[in-house]
Parts: sequence; structure tokens; C-alpha cells
Amino acid sequence: MEYLDFELPIKELQDQITKCQAIGDESSVDVTETCKLLQDKLEDTKKKIYGDLSPWQRVQLSRHPSRPYALDYIKALCGDSFLELHGDRSFADDKAMVGGLGKIDNQTFMFIGTQKGYNTKTRQYRNFGMAKPEGYRKALRLMKTAEKFRIPIISFIDTPGAYPGLGAEERGQGQAIANNIFQMLSIKTPIIVTIIGEGASGGALGIGVGDLIYMLENTWYSVISPESCSSILWRSWEYKETAAEALKLTAEDMLNLKLIDKIIKEPLGGAHYDRHKVFQTIRKQMIDAFRVLDKMDNNQLIEVRRAKFSSMGTFNS
Repeated sequence: MEYLDFELPIKELQDQITKCQAIGDESSVDVTETCKLLQDKLEDTKKKIYGDLSPWQRVQLSRHPSRPYALDYIKALCGDSFLELHGDRSFADDKAMVGGLGKIDNQTFMFIGTQKGYNTKTRQYRNFGMAKPEGYRKALRLMKTAEKFRIPIISFIDTPGAYPGLGAEERGQGQAIANNIFQMLSIKTPIIVTIIGEGASGGALGIGVGDLIYMLENTWYSVISPESCSSILWRSWEYKETAAEALKLTAEDMLNLKLIDKIIKEPLGGAHYDRHKVFQTIRKQMIDAFRVLDKMDNNQLIEVRRAKFSSMGTFNS
């Protein structure tokens, strides 16, 4: 387990508990009471730390290397029924954007998501979760396929942003994202969006238009990352914590601004502390959301979806 800077008091207590248990195993000394006191102190420390997280600390948790990624959720929800589909039928298969068909409780879904890597090699393979134009075109192709057979769509977002490289811009990065947003407003099948990690800029919006939008508790959603915002406003990354506060990017902020529909609770400490519990929570939420949306006909879906996004923000006449 890797620990973030604000989690170091937890690491120290866990190390003490491990040493205490080792002493009990290696000698005849009864350390039961001592271990219990340390365990109680650990639980209190966790509640104190995780109960009052700053926006920047939530950003850090959303990037935790042990946190489950899109394919982890998909495979946990679908098991062996998941069939990954590849390619945009135009240029290439973007490994940062994954998608395919799978079943949850005998209901078929089209899954789409941005995928990060687990180590240096896979992070490079997945381009650090930053999709290129062909990734967004692949996502749209899969959504159009789902629409044809009225298969509901589940989108998992976890990206630091769309890939900003020269080649991506030459192949129409902005146009691909804009077209996805435009097309998703008219797709005649339910779309359920969940932010499972980072939700940055157009990279997230390119697969983020949906009928119901959820955020896990320790995730963020914003037009720009705190570091980039800090570098623009203050010419330095040193003010990233201030930027995170000002951007109002947490799940709670998004709910208050009526940009999402619900916050999905995580285990104490984050999704990586109890993956099974998070997977079960997501499973239930996806099924509940589908049952609500499945009652609506195509025209209702599109009308409500468009109204949802048209009402976002404040306008002065």
C-alpha cells in the first residue's frame, strides 16, 4: 500500500500495530490490549483525516495508484461476459479509451471508459489515460452501435484530459470531442456516466454527456487541473492547493452546483481500501439507474437529457 503525504500518521500507526503483533507472535508477552488500543487509535485517526479532506487531498486520492480503474470496474461487474471492441474504423485503436459489451444480471450494457496503467509500461501503453481523436471516435462508434439495438450505455471517466500532442491536434482532437458532445445529446438509448477518478476538461466531457451523472466521493470534475490552473494564474505549481479550492471541483461542489445527480460513497480511505465493496455499490447504482431510465421512451430520454444540460449554469439576459 502506498501512502499520500497526509496519510503518514495512518502509516505510522499501522506499522506500530504490525510490530506489536510480531512481538506477541515471537514471545510469550500478551499484547492483546496494546494492539486493541493502537487499533482504536488507528480508526479514530482515519475518521479524523478522511472526514475533513481538503479539495486538493481529494484530488490526490483520485490519483492514488492503487485505485481501481475503468477495466477493473467493468470486469468486476461483467466477469467473463465482457467482450472488448476495438478501433475507430478510420485510423487506429486508442488504448486509452476502452469499450465493449457486457452483462450485469442478464442485462446487456455497452461499456465505455478511459483507462490508465498500473505501472510504467502499462501507463505508456494506455497513454496515461489521455485519449486521442481516434479514442473519441471509437467511443462514438460504440455508442451508435448501442443506440441501434437500444443497449444502455455506461461510461466510466478517469482521465487527466484529452491528449494534447501535435498528432492528436492534427487529426482533429477538438472536433472529435465536440462531435461526441453533440451526438450524445441525441443518442436514443439510456446513458449513465460515472466519474471514478479524474474528470478533466474536454477529455472527460467527450464521454460525459448522460441522463444520470454520478461521482465517486473522492473524485474531481473540472475544466482544468489544479496544477495547470496554478501555472497559468501564478506561473508556478506551488499554488495548486489554492487553485483546487477555487475551482470548486469536488463531488460535493458538483452536486451543489447541480452538475451531477448523486455522490457515490466510498469506503473510509478511498475506493482502493475495499474494492469489493465499491464494485458492489457501483453494480447496484447502475442497475437502479437503468431501471429508472428504461421506463422512458426515446423521445423522453432525449428531451430530458437536453433540458438537463441546457439548464446548467447561470445566464444574464
